[in-house]
Amino acid sequence: MVHSQEAGVWDQFDTTQVAGQTMGVIGMGDIGKAAARRGKAMGLRVIGLRRAGGPQRKHELLARSDYVVLSTPLTAETRGLIGEAELRAMKPGAVLINVGRGPLVDEAALIEALREKRIGGAALDVFNEEPLPAGHPFYTLDNLLLSPHAADHTPDWQQRAMQLFLDNFARYRNGQPLRNVVDKRRGY
Repeated sequence: MVHSQEAGVWDQFDTTQVAGQTMGVIGMGDIGKAAARRGKAMGLRVIGLRRAGGPQRKHELLARSDYVVLSTPLTAETRGLIGEAELRAMKPGAVLINVGRGPLVDEAALIEALREKRIGGAALDVFNEEPLPAGHPFYTLDNLLLSPHAADHTPDWQQRAMQLFLDNFARYRNGQPLRNVVDKRRGY
């Protein structure tokens, strides 16, 4: 649509209906659960995978999903979670969506898969290097949607972050457990 708009061309096309398709979510924390709820609301079948799912379950999820959402934190176990083998396990028309961390995905393998049209596309909000450097191959791919690590930048994101801080400060002063505590042993 963007290319047609830029060219000033009225170019009608058929769209794909998401209802009835399958969305796989890898990482069922707060963000993964929120993505799953929104997918269900649009009529998608949703399958989720937690950390303990293992490689076999991951490949099954990839093979079944029309959309794959990555929302895991970056840890030693999740670095390179999606590489050449995982991209080959995906359906030819599947879309990879990464809102977790850039290094979850082998960028070179993804570039190759997108150039060869082995998957339908990708939508990335996170990258190995941020900001994404000028001349990066991602800029040249027509089956890739790029977002500058801004998926959480809603109009009220700073206010919500400040409110969480203030709530946690009050909890700390009252001897209550804090919200969103990082477990340094787990890495998130």
